[in-house]
Amino acid sequence: MDPQGAVAIVTGGASGLGAATAARLAERGATVVILDLPSSPGEQTAASLPGNAPHTFAPADVQDAEAVQQAVQAATSRGPLRILVNCAGIGTPGKVVARDGSPMPLEQFARVVGVNLIGTFNVIRIAAAAMVAQEPTADGERGVIVNTASVAAFDGQIGQASYSASKGGIVGMTLPLARDLAASGVRVNTIAPGIFDTPLMNAAPQNVKDALAAGVPNPSRFGRPDEYAALALHVVENQYLNGEVIRLDGALRMPPR
Repeated sequence: MDPQGAVAIVTGGASGLGAATAARLAERGATVVILDLPSSPGEQTAASLPGNAPHTFAPADVQDAEAVQQAVQAATSRGPLRILVNCAGIGTPGKVVARDGSPMPLEQFARVVGVNLIGTFNVIRIAAAAMVAQEPTADGERGVIVNTASVAAFDGQIGQASYSASKGGIVGMTLPLARDLAASGVRVNTIAPGIFDTPLMNAAPQNVKDALAAGVPNPSRFGRPDEYAALALHVVENQYLNGEVIRLDGALRMPPR
């Protein structure tokens, strides 16, 4: 899929991996719609994107069907919606049983799964419906969807039960989604990042971050958002990539803690 002249929605696009991806797509000629929370700096991020396209911010919670529908309508009003990159997510840690013996609040587990898994699917279903309704490109493609999972889907650590479950769900639905949408010319792939330099990770103490970076075999550092963005762009442009989950982690395999 050539981003030039296409419209792209990037969820969680106001910062981190999403902002880097939005910038990369804009550089390649896409019109970018940043879908992020109303409280995010989405408007400023959209205004800072390169190119002459009318980039815009669509405030929405990915779990809100009506708000996502409005964001997709805003995207399709600007041209053919060909690209969706799902970067929105949260990561609230918590053990199943706390030190005081109390069980994890069910609402804590449900919130993480709700944002990361159900929210991702909510945006996919609405955006995919818009993609399927469009005329295909000369190559027969109508759209491409790139989701964000995590290496925690495969080797989640202590305290990551909710996060790993949510990201594992994204991994698990990648192939069936790709198969569901294959006849319509829409591809679906997932990137599973390792430890990246994002606002979520910056909240950790420096000694924790240093230890995590040292555990990455090569290169022994955090991933950069532009490295995620480069892979997301490649997935968009490589027509033969479909139904795949790609780890982007410097050969990291997470220890139990």
